[in-house]
Amino acid sequence: MQTPEGKPIYRLLTGKDDRAFCERVSEALEQGWRLYGSPSMTYDWWRFEMKVAQAVVWHEADVVK
Repeated sequence: MQTPEGKPIYRLLTGKDDRAFCERVSEALEQGWRLYGSPSMTYDWWRFEMKVAQAVVWHEADVVK
């Protein structure tokens, strides 16, 4: 199974909780990745901002949750 740019079949997207992060997740979905599990959020006290993470897997991957 071939993923875009030879990326692994599992990816964890992380970043600041903002529009740019949402666009990265949306772009991954448009490329054929699918959400894997629930998103995670935490507060970064040093930068005073929310951080988020969302796992995605390649649509052809046979994974077990």
